[in-house]
Amino acid sequence: MATAADEDLAASKTDGFKVGEKKTVEEYAKLDQNDESLNRWKASLGITNSPALPVDPKDTRRCVIHSLALEVAGRPDITIDLSVPGALQSLKSKPFSIKEGAKFRMKATFKVQHDVLSGLKYIQVVKRKGIRVSKDEEMLGSYAPNTQEKPIHEKKFAEDEAPSGMIARGHYEAVSRFADDDDNDHLRFEWSFDITKDWK
Repeated sequence: MATAADEDLAASKTDGFKVGEKKTVEEYAKLDQNDESLNRWKASLGITNSPALPVDPKDTRRCVIHSLALEVAGRPDITIDLSVPGALQSLKSKPFSIKEGAKFRMKATFKVQHDVLSGLKYIQVVKRKGIRVSKDEEMLGSYAPNTQEKPIHEKKFAEDEAPSGMIARGHYEAVSRFADDDDNDHLRFEWSFDITKDWK
């Protein structure tokens, strides 16, 4: 049975949309090789002749999120390297500060392995004092497995603006997830931040 947190983080659904038939990278590469528009689409996914990156067959993950960053113009990025042990756990217990009214954007670096990843999206629910204040969903796209030519994918999210005013200042808690069209979780984590009058 789905919990309230699961329902909060459910991706939006488009009426009538059905996830397409799954194909391997090799099947996509051989598909209608003389169709110029299809070849452009395959190239946009990253399906190229570049050799694939070696993958540990025991690592069954299709998407590995390497880092998350908060970008603010004129300030150094706040980057969380998720390969560091305990990095995810520290996101909740060590909040970072965002100046009220500041414009910022999130950035993720990740690797896709084994097969094409269809419809990767980022879903986030923010609460203050236990009450949901926002839910955001960002479509990141579909990606082929990384290659030696392109060992990492990087995606910058749409620009956002921190709330401002005395009432908006304070501590916020969030739960986020990276999911795909099949609603598979690739990463789910809790984190927190403070909206402050000035940068700290």
